[in-house]
Amino acid sequence: MSSPAERYAAARRRAAQASLFPALDEFAFDLGFDLDDFQREACQSLERGSGVLVCAPTGAGKTVVGEFAVHLALRGTPTRPVSPDEPRRKCFYTTPIKALSNQKYHDLVDRYGADQVGLLTGDNAINGDAPVVVMTTEVLRNMLYAGSATLEGLAYVVMDEVHYLADRFRGGVWEEVIIHLPASVTLVSLSATVSNAEEFADWLVTVRGETAVVVSEHRPVPLWQHMLVGKRMFDLFHDADAARKHDVHPELLRYTRDTLRRLELGEVRGTGADRRRGPRWRGPLRPDIVDRLDREGLLPAILFIFSRAGCDAAVQQCLAAGLRLTSPEERAEIRRVVESRVTAIPGEDLSVLGYWEWLDGLERGLAAHHAGMLPAFKEVVEELFVRGLVKAVFATETLALGINMPARCVVLERLVKYNGEAHVDLTPGEYTQLTGRAGRRGIDVEGHAVVVWSPETDPRHVAGLASTRTYPLRSSFRPSYNMAVNLVGSVGAEPARALLESSFAQFQADRSVVGLARQVQRNTETIEAYGAEAVCHQGDFDEYFALRVAIGDRERSLARQGQTQRKAAAVASLERLRVGDVIRVPSGRRAGLAVVIDPATGGFGEPRPLVLTQDRWAGRISAGDFTTPAEVLARIRVPKHFNHRSPAARRDLAAEVSATGLDRHGGRRGGRSRQTAGEDHRLTQLRSELRRHPCHGCPEREEHARWAERRRRLERDTEELRQRVSGRTGSLARTFDRIVALLTARGYLTADGSVTDAGRMLARIWTEADLLVAECLRRGVWDGLSPAELAAAVSVVVFEARRDVDERASVPRGAIVDAVDATLKLWSEIEADEASRGLSVTREPDLGFVWPIYRWARGEVLAKVLASGHQLDGEMPAGDFVRWARQVVDLLGQLADSGGASTELRATARQAIAAVKRGVLAYHTTA
Repeated sequence: MSSPAERYAAARRRAAQASLFPALDEFAFDLGFDLDDFQREACQSLERGSGVLVCAPTGAGKTVVGEFAVHLALRGTPTRPVSPDEPRRKCFYTTPIKALSNQKYHDLVDRYGADQVGLLTGDNAINGDAPVVVMTTEVLRNMLYAGSATLEGLAYVVMDEVHYLADRFRGGVWEEVIIHLPASVTLVSLSATVSNAEEFADWLVTVRGETAVVVSEHRPVPLWQHMLVGKRMFDLFHDADAARKHDVHPELLRYTRDTLRRLELGEVRGTGADRRRGPRWRGPLRPDIVDRLDREGLLPAILFIFSRAGCDAAVQQCLAAGLRLTSPEERAEIRRVVESRVTAIPGEDLSVLGYWEWLDGLERGLAAHHAGMLPAFKEVVEELFVRGLVKAVFATETLALGINMPARCVVLERLVKYNGEAHVDLTPGEYTQLTGRAGRRGIDVEGHAVVVWSPETDPRHVAGLASTRTYPLRSSFRPSYNMAVNLVGSVGAEPARALLESSFAQFQADRSVVGLARQVQRNTETIEAYGAEAVCHQGDFDEYFALRVAIGDRERSLARQGQTQRKAAAVASLERLRVGDVIRVPSGRRAGLAVVIDPATGGFGEPRPLVLTQDRWAGRISAGDFTTPAEVLARIRVPKHFNHRSPAARRDLAAEVSATGLDRHGGRRGGRSRQTAGEDHRLTQLRSELRRHPCHGCPEREEHARWAERRRRLERDTEELRQRVSGRTGSLARTFDRIVALLTARGYLTADGSVTDAGRMLARIWTEADLLVAECLRRGVWDGLSPAELAAAVSVVVFEARRDVDERASVPRGAIVDAVDATLKLWSEIEADEASRGLSVTREPDLGFVWPIYRWARGEVLAKVLASGHQLDGEMPAGDFVRWARQVVDLLGQLADSGGASTELRATARQAIAAVKRGVLAYHTTA
């Protein structure tokens, strides 16, 4: 217990801090818990007026810093409250995904009231003029390019999960926002722990000004790592010191080695089929794992299975095993929550969606969570899990991306996942992100991460994943067509180029050049030293060595030229051969006389005639067997139906070849002419100059030449390094120049860098295939379509199948066929234009969603719609259908507002939106 003097000193310190940081003192008073050191440090930097980058583990409480920025905006300036005459200060809180935006919106409403907080996502627009608005990052990017009036008074922007800028599909949006935000805006960047936080902060300082870096590796709830081997659970590390050294628990290593040895012995002793296949390792069953966690008090748990089908199957296996993790009171509450959330979904759709099986699992405390589920179902699972009513969730890795669903325990069934192209190992960053969900702050004393062992899983590899802190943030920023016209339109072509040069992508590229540039400098110094060693007192040795190099280059050139000519002559001579020609193979294993059986002319590639040698070998020869053209020495008769596979036939014909009396090896005629090289006039001239040069008579000539050769090789290597430096420096600006050139050629920009009407239309198209959509609008590809046909036609530019399908999907007959064909034709034109300019090619339109969205827009039932998807593995998952349909609605909304679309098309787009937004599409989370 502290003494009265210590308590008094602590009170004095708190009072001093309160006087220095009054806003933080007010904020902390209402929190109900003490701030951690990293939270306090970051908030103090904010109150001083500095931007801040906070890097801390999942669940450490980074969002408190973002909420303090909200508090500062609502309170006024950092030094005094806002007077009634001053404009209201605003804070925008951005998140990468809609679900996280919805969650944060509710948190802030609970604290500050619905009148102070708004929400802007693709689905919702609630109180958008409020002083605090939660939004997805894309919404803010679009506001910045459009010069929205909503930006007036903006003082703070919180970028939650800013490490998303490494995402290869959407990451560039984060950099666009950071670069384009007005200088008066204070930026709060919240990131998971990354190993290059200082590099990222250095970039933020260059583009945003003063930025404090606050890094915390400390987890507020300690995490214990385990491995489940069969029915036995082991600690991965003996203690914290062993964890720091990556030393795996000796007992775990011993047991897994013994298990592997028993498996191998089983293979040897097996008989019949067992001998071939060996005993198959059967790990613990999923119901047994959940039951074990329940008995050991480790629920609620998230069990990560990197497969949608695997997650659904796991729930069914647990139900079949009779698992029940809930009390009667919990089951009643679960049913009440579920029924209140699904009232908007028609009954016939619920049966198609497997509602009753899903509800049965929920009532027993079990659920799946993956992107193939209906969003409404996923949100119910999230709510019930956070409330502790659902005890075990089988999830894909998408659950780890930002959604606040902490658990007491996390289980990883495998350490390999499918990334859309191949099965790959989990990275240390992914492992940390997944296991970071374990341990609920304020609820659990400690969190637990369990890896299920299999023969392919090495505990030492798991220890490396659990202990590694090297996962750097890498930019995925690339210029796009939409970005180009927006930049040129807002700041002009040259300033736009400079803005791209200030991106984190170029910052990282330039930094990678530093090491290369240093190597170039070292090489240059060494080259000068080598040059000094090559100095000759009798004359200019550089000049003399240049003559030696020129002679060597000329000799090699003549040799290559002669070799090419000799091969061409040999090919031509083989093409002229006929059946019965006797030739001499000059070298190789088949050297000697041979007769042509089949000339093999008229095919593709070089001729390869079938011959029979004196030694009775029959086979095909090629131009490579001849150093000189094949010469016909004699002719003999070959039987019409000669069978070269018959030993007797080969013997008789070989005897006829020998009977010609020709010399088996001949003379050296046709060999290389020793005079050919010497007859070259240029080579003769160079050798004459060399002999006349003063340095030719130097006694140390060869020593000088060795130093000069070293210098020449180093100069060549250094030039390659300079090319690499040049390729990285300014690479984004070069890509931007190519994009501008393409847009100028297509009429979106003028030659003097102005934006045309077509360019202004392109500037308001926000989709991956922005240029293709703009071209479709300009050419009237979608004019004259019905609402359902329009929804189907535009789906081809947004949809992307999860797996490659070989055959092309069918489309409904009529106007859709013409619209899709015209879209594909435009895409091929754009692709050719991009390829000729060295640009990344726009993704090919995908027809796999045409039938489902067409049927849905026509009002057909959900069961028929899902069955019509162009899927490899049965019908389309409901979650995929809803996600892609929402993207179609988003693009239709852009068409409805586009100045480049005809009045008729805009009206049709609005009708199509109304047709699509029904049933499961009409549901979305609201305030």
